[in-house]
Amino acid sequence: MSEASVSDAGAERTVILDRILEMLDGAGSVVITTHANADGDGAGSGVALAAWLRARGAEAWIVNPTPFPEPFAFLLPDPGWVLAAKSDEAARRCREAGLAVVVDTAEIPRIGRVKSLIRDLPKVVIDHHPGGKRPIEGLILRDTRACAAGALVFELIDRAGGPWNAAIARALYIAVLTDTGGFRFTNTNPACLRVAARLVELGAEPEELYRAAYGRFHPRRFELLRESLATLTVHESGRIAWITVPKEAYERLGATVEDLEGFVDVPRSVAGVEVAILFRTTADGRIKVSLRSLPPVDVRGIAVELGGGGHVRAAAAVVKGPLEAAMDRVIGRLEGVVGSE
Repeated sequence: MSEASVSDAGAERTVILDRILEMLDGAGSVVITTHANADGDGAGSGVALAAWLRARGAEAWIVNPTPFPEPFAFLLPDPGWVLAAKSDEAARRCREAGLAVVVDTAEIPRIGRVKSLIRDLPKVVIDHHPGGKRPIEGLILRDTRACAAGALVFELIDRAGGPWNAAIARALYIAVLTDTGGFRFTNTNPACLRVAARLVELGAEPEELYRAAYGRFHPRRFELLRESLATLTVHESGRIAWITVPKEAYERLGATVEDLEGFVDVPRSVAGVEVAILFRTTADGRIKVSLRSLPPVDVRGIAVELGGGGHVRAAAAVVKGPLEAAMDRVIGRLEGVVGSE
């Protein structure tokens, strides 16, 4: 299936929701995936869809390009729903599936090795990011105003009339909670809060889920943060700040990408800073660049130039090393953008 349909609002949106439901109804087995290094939105949206489909009597399997994130494993009613992308069982389930659903991304590079597993399947894509250069072909529900992909999954399940259960509500609440930074970011709009309120009515418990998302960090995270704080630098303009994760400390502590949650918020919290950057050296020697901004600065445009993507206020890219050269390139580009605002 090569047709792509995109809608932000109106009657066309309802048509797309109904077509997605028809495709799901016609698929006895569904494979669900999201982007590499899934965050709370990707993980929560996937679990919610799997739980909903299974409540309807269908088979549903989560096959992500990288391991399911440990901090969100508590959302899984059954860990057996998750299959490693490189496993024989994942390959078999993908061959037997009638449909693949991709959540929280619409870009081929972001689904990694899963691309080949679902190549021949019809696809549904549910995403809230702007479109990129290498889209996944299929039936697409996209709303860039949605606070999270989880809000769109909520809309789909609500359109179907349920069934609802606590597992679905908890997973979608985590999706919305984490992608809004605990309802702090600019994507926390009235529609987002209405979704959150409904999920609470359906069984999501805010205090429990907030603690699960933000109150269970491994001690190594704080050791890594302590060493990373020594690199905090504020640009002479006072409008750009950055922090670097020391590669030696990351490896010595046995840290994971989940341990970095919120690190980029440190430079963003400095008074006067409009753009915050987190630099990290990956295992293959490339540099992961995470960008956050305050209005009116658009960091997505910078990330796209660097080969990445994301949102207007939160974006990322992976660039060539070495670290110092990457930092000079990114900071130099941001000097031009911030200086022109």
